[in-house]
Amino acid sequence: MDNLDENSDINMPHDETVASRPEMPVIVSVQNVSKIYHLGKQTVTALNDVSMTVRQGEFIALTGPSGSGKSTLLQIIGCLDKPTNGQVNIGGQNITRLNDARLSSLRQSMIGFVFQSFYLQPFLKLGENIAVPAMFKGVKTREINEKVDLLLNQVGLGDRKLHYPKELSGGETQRAAIARALINNPKILLADEPTGNLDTVNSAAIIDLFREIRQKLGTTVIIVTHNPEIAQQADRIINLKDGVVV
Repeated sequence: MDNLDENSDINMPHDETVASRPEMPVIVSVQNVSKIYHLGKQTVTALNDVSMTVRQGEFIALTGPSGSGKSTLLQIIGCLDKPTNGQVNIGGQNITRLNDARLSSLRQSMIGFVFQSFYLQPFLKLGENIAVPAMFKGVKTREINEKVDLLLNQVGLGDRKLHYPKELSGGETQRAAIARALINNPKILLADEPTGNLDTVNSAAIIDLFREIRQKLGTTVIIVTHNPEIAQQADRIINLKDGVVV
């Protein structure tokens, strides 16, 4: 796999892990956050007074049993949902005070998403799939094409640009999803069970790619995983149970 491009917004020396630098600023701050859902007459507390901070360039694993609140927390950090109570700051902005338009703008400029089910469009070729987020952001076509080619090479898919998702293996599809998540140069990469549909070999390759992205580009990586072996590859593990950090 080709090395990641170092001519990005954030450059780090080859021999230095980003998370090892104590001066790196806090990029995610979650303070006393609760999330309560009302399902008919039933009240479900998905998160209960959760607090955590993440520094720029850290690789964090959110773990816990099914229903522990880890995916809900990831969605809130990703500006896909708002907490019922508490405060969340992303890149210094309090997202609980932003309207939908400003939340959308923040997502486009700062956050990339990788999901277990990939969500590549089956009717688009691989290069077109990766380009979609940049098209919504209004990036010029030539710039998009150049970035797509660069990302495909970086994730080892330089010869798959004209292939459709159904023509890729599971590991290739997930690497394509990661390339799509990186197209807008996000400061934060969020991944919900990114290895859940992959075998052991491909899972290890995806985690290695996340670590390389973090180290070479300075990208903050936060993943949700139920796999303890995957979680151990992160800088820190934040374990949730019944909506509480334990």
